[in-house]
Amino acid sequence: MTTLTLQHQHSMWHYVPGLALSALVTGVALWGGSIPAVAGAGFSALTLAILLGMVVGNTLYPRIHKPCDGGVLFAKQHLLRLGIILYGFRLTFAQIADVGVSGIAIDVLTLTSTFILACVIGQKVFGLDKQTSWLIGAGSSICGAAAVLATEPVVKAESSKVTVAVATVVIFGTLAIFLYPAMYPLVAHWFSPETYGIYIGSTMHEVAQVVAAGHAISPEAENAAVIAKMLRVMMLAPFLLILAARVKQLAPAGSGEKSKITIPWFAILFIVVAVFNSFHLLPKAVVDMLVTLDTVLLAMAMAALGLTTHVSALKKAGAKPLLMALLLFVWLIVGGGAINLAVHSLMA
Repeated sequence: MTTLTLQHQHSMWHYVPGLALSALVTGVALWGGSIPAVAGAGFSALTLAILLGMVVGNTLYPRIHKPCDGGVLFAKQHLLRLGIILYGFRLTFAQIADVGVSGIAIDVLTLTSTFILACVIGQKVFGLDKQTSWLIGAGSSICGAAAVLATEPVVKAESSKVTVAVATVVIFGTLAIFLYPAMYPLVAHWFSPETYGIYIGSTMHEVAQVVAAGHAISPEAENAAVIAKMLRVMMLAPFLLILAARVKQLAPAGSGEKSKITIPWFAILFIVVAVFNSFHLLPKAVVDMLVTLDTVLLAMAMAALGLTTHVSALKKAGAKPLLMALLLFVWLIVGGGAINLAVHSLMA
């Protein structure tokens, strides 16, 4: 019993330094985001959290990463998922229904076109291997690093290829956090805050990045962005099933193994919580408390993402994967924007 207790305490302390560092960065970001001049310039608490995280991540963090890695990784993975689940308390089923058939159609068209483009330009234009093309394509078309990590066991990729793919989607996804809010005033005559939110959710890489970009525009844009993004994330499971079948087709005879399929349960729970919230069963004070907790959790996840985004990732990625990811990034902005406008006009 004593040994088990000591082991439990040891495992808990493994996470404390990293979580404390993420919380410290989050605290500064929340304070900064509450300053009217800062908020007015488009720097929300979530955006500040990743910026501050990146500053610390490329200066102080490399010297203290060993004791902090466990907690930082926990924040980046588990707190993000918990934050997305709790985000359901900001939404109702009526808002989810607003995204509707057009939102699903946009997500399917954007995902499919982006992944097919990745396969074509990755192998035929840049001469990359199938695994690298698939990993970068999955990250760009679905949900960034999470999709890359989910795709890895299906395509049985080497860890170095996974690192390159994650680096590319983190780089361009982080750039998108600042680019999309800056673009909004230029295209506002084509998009309402809600439809621009759907555009963000259907074309940006990471869930956390979508939250930050939508948050920088308006609550309406943020809600629509997260709903569109979560519908896209839920397409990860069928995507992996189709990809697994394709990998099996391409594999030499007699070498096929069943690949483990990752189901994004946090995305499904997000929808469950939003449906539950639609019935208004909890007092407003409790919902407000859960929303505040959600903001803190998401900011901690953003801080952790920043802490683990290193400038050296650019060098590790190399020129060809970066150029491929850049072309996909341009396609998501331009082609994804065209898909959004076309579907909205057809279904108006």
